[in-house]
Amino acid sequence: MAGKSKRPEGLPTRQQILDFIAESPTSAGKREIARAFGVKGQEKIQLKALLRDMADEGLIDGRKTAYHKMGGLPRVTVLRVIDIEDGEAIAIPDNWDPDDGKPPMRLRIVEKGRGSALKRGDRVLARTEEAGSGWRAHPMKKLPTRSEQMLGIVEIDGSGKAWLAPVDKRERHSSSIADIGGAEEGNLVLAERVGRSPRAGVKVTEVLGDPLAPRAFSLIAIHKHGIPHVFPDSTVEEAEVAAKLPLSEERREDLRDLPIVAIDPADARDHDDAIWAEPDGNGGFRALVAIADVSFYVRPGGDLDHEARKRGNSVYFPDRVVPMLPEVLSADVCSLREGEDRAAMACHLEIDRDGRVRNWRFARAIVRIAETIAYEDAQARIDDGSAGQSLRNLWECWRLLAAAREDRDPLDLDLPERRVVLDEKGRIAEIAVRERLDAHRVVEDFMISANVAAAKALESKVAPVVYRIHETPGREKLVALKDYLATFGRKFALGQVVTPGLFNRMLKDVSDEAEKALIMEAVLRSQTQAYYGPRNAGHFGLALGSYAHFTSPIRRYADLLVHRALVDAFALEQPAPKADVPKTSGLSDRDREDLGKISDAISSAERRAMEAERDTIDRYVAAWLAGRVGEIFETRITGVQKFGFFATILGFGGDGLVPVSTLGAERFYYDDRKQTLEGDESGTTFAMGDRLKLRLAEANPLTGALKFELPDSEGAPVEKRGKPSPLKRKGKHLAGKRGRPGNIRHQGRRKK
Repeated sequence: MAGKSKRPEGLPTRQQILDFIAESPTSAGKREIARAFGVKGQEKIQLKALLRDMADEGLIDGRKTAYHKMGGLPRVTVLRVIDIEDGEAIAIPDNWDPDDGKPPMRLRIVEKGRGSALKRGDRVLARTEEAGSGWRAHPMKKLPTRSEQMLGIVEIDGSGKAWLAPVDKRERHSSSIADIGGAEEGNLVLAERVGRSPRAGVKVTEVLGDPLAPRAFSLIAIHKHGIPHVFPDSTVEEAEVAAKLPLSEERREDLRDLPIVAIDPADARDHDDAIWAEPDGNGGFRALVAIADVSFYVRPGGDLDHEARKRGNSVYFPDRVVPMLPEVLSADVCSLREGEDRAAMACHLEIDRDGRVRNWRFARAIVRIAETIAYEDAQARIDDGSAGQSLRNLWECWRLLAAAREDRDPLDLDLPERRVVLDEKGRIAEIAVRERLDAHRVVEDFMISANVAAAKALESKVAPVVYRIHETPGREKLVALKDYLATFGRKFALGQVVTPGLFNRMLKDVSDEAEKALIMEAVLRSQTQAYYGPRNAGHFGLALGSYAHFTSPIRRYADLLVHRALVDAFALEQPAPKADVPKTSGLSDRDREDLGKISDAISSAERRAMEAERDTIDRYVAAWLAGRVGEIFETRITGVQKFGFFATILGFGGDGLVPVSTLGAERFYYDDRKQTLEGDESGTTFAMGDRLKLRLAEANPLTGALKFELPDSEGAPVEKRGKPSPLKRKGKHLAGKRGRPGNIRHQGRRKK
């Protein structure tokens, strides 16, 4: 690189590193920095520590292979065009997360020639540069769009003009329909753009039907997030061939005499796992975790494996499941059904009297599940004393595992989970908080033990591992948590060693249940997102040094990769006896070479599934509340912005916005440090965690959006008066309207 010889050799300073990253025309990772400054030997360890400190201090961001300035962008990144202004394309980073509360960075794309050849929705690989007060991007390559189709509702205006109204609450603009096809007003449709100009409109390509019909909400999420949901014929055919593979007893342990049980949700669509335990005579237990042997049926290299890899995981909605594998495998041959012989990967565990796993062994086996029990039924049998010996053994063994778990002190966040209950016609019967039982904890702790054993077993053979990684919270999020806790008068020292137990002790010190729920949510927001990767970085939340996902290969591709690695590491291969089925059930060469890329892809697929599942729940909640518009609900403020605050209904959730324009006639100022809105005359303050009564003003099932408003003391909405004022206070931004004080002093926090 030009100028390299002019740099002094040795460990660079922070500023030298920042300057190098800023000036580098290509990706600047640890290797490039070391080469540029002649860092060698032990200094490389110091450089690694320095880069980690700079990341913790908020100076740089990114991975060790490509750093960039914090708050900036990588030198080369993927952008998505969101608009065309003055003939130039405006884009945002394609990986922008709308839920992180930060607005997306906008870049002006500089194209050669006159006029923009790009259009809204296009994705490009581009080289970025900071220019003056903004950012510019130079396109290098146009990429395939995530979805060429648009999803929306057909609307007809007063002049008879047809429009496509979006079902995504982040999209504010409707598109004109140039070709309506056979669609009618109110239909949920798929459409695609006509030509390059947004003014050309869209044409309807498929009519999906009534957007409020049963199963429509999950269909919207499937199309919005581009989730593959139709198996190619070749994949189904290959699955049917695989399903007929004979279950040979050769080289499989016969465990059919063990009373193994599967404890699952009452509405489970597949059964990955089953468990068994018996006392060992020394105060401990011998235990077994039997997992569906998916690797025997889904072998690397075929269409079936390719489709599973592309999907990454199954996606679960209240009304349907989009499986990773065709139904003949996921719901039948691979599923551990009661009373039927099934192929399993067996994890044998030896658990001592202190609940620690002292030994483990993996084998391929044949199992016959003695009973499939719903969580609620298993718990009821234990509680009323009617449980048989097999179930009682599981609970006794679990008590040892639970004691060891308590000693380990993993992160303990008992947050409520919303559950949508549908009737036989697919209509909403109930939305409630899912009950957390000991039966759930029993299965969870058995699964965690098997997952740890799988990771350590592969490590013992120096074999490839797809780890489940949850890193320690970063400094930036810890600073935000510290500031938030200060609003409760609580201190959080940044210099201490951060462990899960630190958060647990902090929560135990909170006696008020409402305050504890708020702090628990704040702790959750401070955590990093878990992901898959071939290099171990531990699992912070579980307080574990090595962790992999082994227990759900029917619905997670990561688990299937771990099974294949175990097949290789422990010589568990069973060649398929059919010529049209790949012989190996272990890792392919591609698996080994691309494990990092595969891990990134399945991590991305997992995030996609989570967003789709959350969006669908939001739509069901909005539909449930649509008939209760006008009612007043107990809520809690969950977020504050300049334009208003967000609140959630206590009990079963339902998040909505209270626009600042509805807060009355006075001015409201936004304090970005305290995350509050404060009235300049009444002193009324709206802050994170405040509980207040709000009237439901709007509920849109198609987008999942809710809108609330403040009722006055007589139960009527707060009146809105005055005009926006350009005035600002030091450190605070004007957010409301000017006039006489509004009548909202019974809500929010009054300044003393």
